[in-house]
Amino acid sequence: MDQIRDRPMNALVEDAHFVRASDRDPEAFAELYDRHAEALYRYAARRLGPQPAEDVVAETFLAAYRGRRRFDQSRGTALPWLYGILTNQVAQHRRSERARYRILARTLQEQPVEGPADQVAAMVAAQAVRGPLAAALAQLSTRDRDVLLLIAWSGLSYAEVANALAIPIGTVRSRLSRARRTIRGSFPELATYADAEEA
Repeated sequence: MDQIRDRPMNALVEDAHFVRASDRDPEAFAELYDRHAEALYRYAARRLGPQPAEDVVAETFLAAYRGRRRFDQSRGTALPWLYGILTNQVAQHRRSERARYRILARTLQEQPVEGPADQVAAMVAAQAVRGPLAAALAQLSTRDRDVLLLIAWSGLSYAEVANALAIPIGTVRSRLSRARRTIRGSFPELATYADAEEA
């Protein structure tokens, strides 16, 4: 009952509080998991698939707990920091990520489409974008893909991506620009997707 009463108040408390509290009470770190695991899982699942994503998110929180003293508590939210750790964990699965994009590119182009005319048109349009997008993502360098996907799929700002990856904001911009050029070159119809996020 006390936990139910405390929950709304916890929503107003910054993540930094729970990181600090975890020095005295390791259970306090679980609040970060409750707050952010779902968003991290969705992002990891899009990159690696559902099963590897579960492992990667678990590894992310374990690494975050072990390295919690490196968290800059002046930032308040731990989400960009956690995305940075997650990106490092995803790096250990690079081969599976590239293979996943290649498989998606092939299978999405090969899927048969059946059903009412409107549904068929919608499915064809979606498949026309997803297959080439997966192929274009597979062609990106690791660094460029990390930046593009942190912005496009997790919704982080340029500054948050810079914080997550421990790189200057200018580097975020140049990697994103390079990724957009690659996507435009691979599949010109994706130009709008690539240009969707501007600073």
